[in-house]
Amino acid sequence: MVIRLAALLLCLAAPGWAAPQRVVSVNLCTDQLAMLIAASGQLVSVSWLAGDATVSLMPDQARAIGLNNGGAEEIYLSRPDLVLAGPYAARPTVQMLERLGVRVETVPPASSIAGIRDNITLMGRLLDQPARAAALLASFDADLAAIPAGTGRLATTYAANGLANGDAGLSADVMRRAGLVLLAEKLGHPGGALPLEQLVMAAPELIVTGSRYDTPSRAESLLDHPALAALSAERVTIEDRDWICGLPAVASVAARLAE
Repeated sequence: MVIRLAALLLCLAAPGWAAPQRVVSVNLCTDQLAMLIAASGQLVSVSWLAGDATVSLMPDQARAIGLNNGGAEEIYLSRPDLVLAGPYAARPTVQMLERLGVRVETVPPASSIAGIRDNITLMGRLLDQPARAAALLASFDADLAAIPAGTGRLATTYAANGLANGDAGLSADVMRRAGLVLLAEKLGHPGGALPLEQLVMAAPELIVTGSRYDTPSRAESLLDHPALAALSAERVTIEDRDWICGLPAVASVAARLAE
């Protein structure tokens, strides 16, 4: 007991963790942010989702690093000195690893451009790569500054099951940065299912749709409804992988929407 207490006091007195050398990520968004900042060889594996080109921007890089399936036993046997996780998925794995004494750090999802900037700095600190994080942040800020002024068009996202964004969240913030006016603010829509009739009557000028699956589904059939096709609104497709995570790549999404 005395030895354990002494070890705890030493940890509390230390200025911080040692720079991690064997890092594992179990979350799609921390996967990709870590890949952008980590030094060569610092990442041991990332989640299997990072290798899926439908949701990941860096599938080839992820597969070259190595993929994990998020199991506690698998990850523990890889001898990580840091595990990166999100706040929701893989919670049993996270809890088991913490009980085994593995250092686990949870990175919050970015719900705004400011949140992306915060997470870049946070990841740089967790990986002990402040210079690489600072360079990425400077590049991101430069890309944001280069976005042309938008035209103030009324816009909304519209996806399977009639889901539209509200006035909060990452997609809303990116669309505002593109100079668009959110339909959600005009309608007082909090986000979620938006009836097609209400969408048509609101007459948005731009509708942003997402990825479509190869196999037709009833959930997506609404996107092909004649009433939607009859609208004069321009339709732009933004692949889910381009802004499903809070990554610097959202600057290119904002630039495209601004154009």
